[in-house]
Amino acid sequence: MKKVIVLLVIMAACAAAYARKMVYQDGPLTEAVTVLVPKGAGSAGVAVRLQQGGVINHPFLFRIAARLSGKDKLLKAGEYRFEPQISMAEVIDKLAAGEIVYHQLTVPEGLMSIQVAEIINKAPNLGGEALPKFEEGGFLPETYTYKYGDTKQDVWNEGKSAAQKVLMQAWENRDDDLPVKNPEELLVLASIIEKETAIDEERAVVASVFVNRLRKGMKLQTDPTVIYALTEGNAELKRSLKRKDLQVDSPYNTYKYYGLPPKPICNPGAASIWAAAHPADTDYLYFVADGKGGHNFSRSLAEHNKSVREWVKTLR
Repeated sequence: MKKVIVLLVIMAACAAAYARKMVYQDGPLTEAVTVLVPKGAGSAGVAVRLQQGGVINHPFLFRIAARLSGKDKLLKAGEYRFEPQISMAEVIDKLAAGEIVYHQLTVPEGLMSIQVAEIINKAPNLGGEALPKFEEGGFLPETYTYKYGDTKQDVWNEGKSAAQKVLMQAWENRDDDLPVKNPEELLVLASIIEKETAIDEERAVVASVFVNRLRKGMKLQTDPTVIYALTEGNAELKRSLKRKDLQVDSPYNTYKYYGLPPKPICNPGAASIWAAAHPADTDYLYFVADGKGGHNFSRSLAEHNKSVREWVKTLR
């Protein structure tokens, strides 16, 4: 009888040692794979998902190992990426720590809202209904991080909140005597600046041109507002402006009407919003492309016309 007991103990010890080896040895996975673990799956459901994904070969052993480690109740739902040969012990640790996959979505500065909505709607692994076109200027261009289970509306809400925070910070810390009445007008100005230049060093200078014009009661005469008047923010123009376009009857046409347009013409970034609140101290009233990616700024119409002629030469 004693011999039988000893034999059983030895067999149990061997079995335990073998099981432990299987838990810590390299797993069967040959290439990286992503596995979705749903909420409420429990260790049994998790084990099935892992087996289906090729991460483990022995779901029952996985459950026992998770139980013995005290982590069977800690396994978290989400999207997980597993690398080749990951061991069962490492899988359990990863799930217990909630090391889920995070995705990133980047919205460039200066896009119209219909374009922003398209980027969010096409982002992989974002749930929920498709976003409709929303009001211009309501989303802060930035890189956003999201996880499995997040929705398109979640990303939109985050971008909206960020835009409002940046705008209010800029408004509360704005320069004195700006010719804008409220944060909404500041945002309109920022959207024009965003469309006119992508060079950080120029933003405040471009802002100064429009601020100077507003102070003098001059028309802003900026092409991006005419483009927005023509497209109504529904598409890119995809052609050069023509002289007759400058006569379009729209409150967005700053060649025809004085002051700022009624609403933003795009979604400006934080740098343009800050530039609108802190324009450079200049007496410039005009600017034109210099043919090198930047702009030439002028104080008088004569200087401006000379810069325009030089720009035309570079086009030829």
